[in-house]
Amino acid sequence: MINGVWTTLEIALVSAIIGFVLGVILSLFKIGNIKILAWLSDFYTSIFRGTPLILQLTLVYFATPQLIGYDISAFLAAIITFGFNSGAYMSEIIRSGINAVDKGQFEAAGALGVPYWSMMKDIILPQAIKKILPAMMNEFITLTKESAIVSTIGVLDLMRRAQVVAAENSLYFPPLIVSFAVYYVLVMILTILGRLFERRMSRSD
Repeated sequence: MINGVWTTLEIALVSAIIGFVLGVILSLFKIGNIKILAWLSDFYTSIFRGTPLILQLTLVYFATPQLIGYDISAFLAAIITFGFNSGAYMSEIIRSGINAVDKGQFEAAGALGVPYWSMMKDIILPQAIKKILPAMMNEFITLTKESAIVSTIGVLDLMRRAQVVAAENSLYFPPLIVSFAVYYVLVMILTILGRLFERRMSRSD
């Protein structure tokens, strides 16, 4: 079961990185002046926010191989699904952070002739990320907890290993209560780390 903890954290971490990168791209498309990109980004977000995560996971793992003719491992399917799903939510979080940045920053950068993408990368996004750190940490915690559903496709995460131990011993309470406690401890540790990181970032202002 301890090995399952590392699998759970690996899925959450890799998915969070994918979600962050995708979220930045989608958020810039949403606030940009190219209407087709803004519409596609909104449509993408609506799909992943409007359908159950377990259904998305099932489609990627079972249906996609029939379309592309290539089998996807359960672990890869989990990362793809969680990463793309997180990207939809992160795009809204980052977009709200960008909109929260003082408009004077945009005007000052424009007056100095700073190119749009340089302005976003060097001026606006760093300020936006500081404002949305709590929301970003909450998204990572959510990923860590929701990753338990990957047990439905056979990934040997914490939840799946608890089920295997329970089935092998015909005794469900001990392994399930242990996994319950481990998830709780993980979330508490991540919450504390998030608060410490947030405080450090606020001191650097």
